[in-house]
Amino acid sequence: MAKISNMQEKGILSELSKRIKEYRLLYPMTQKELAEKSMVSLGTIKRFEKGEDISFLNVIKILKAMDLIAGLELLVADQEDRPSVKAGNKTIKQRVRKSEKNSVNDNWVWGDEK
Repeated sequence: MAKISNMQEKGILSELSKRIKEYRLLYPMTQKELAEKSMVSLGTIKRFEKGEDISFLNVIKILKAMDLIAGLELLVADQEDRPSVKAGNKTIKQRVRKSEKNSVNDNWVWGDEK
């Protein structure tokens, strides 16, 4: 099994589509059955299984139809479930602001100053 973290984006897409196709075959479910259950067109499923790009919404529909949606919880963890938040030590940030005085361009000059 390939390690996704070391791949480029298209490689990740290809590996993900390969894994979902393998899972579908073991399920067992035909592409047509998956299309009907997920409400995603058969053509879109065929393109996805060939490693082509489809919308993330369609990927979600496919995962739900194959009972794999719980795996999305691992994709990006819920920040409210962090132990530091539950202990009351940290709050979840609403925005990030960077100080203007720490800007990289503070020391920038045209080069003709004396």
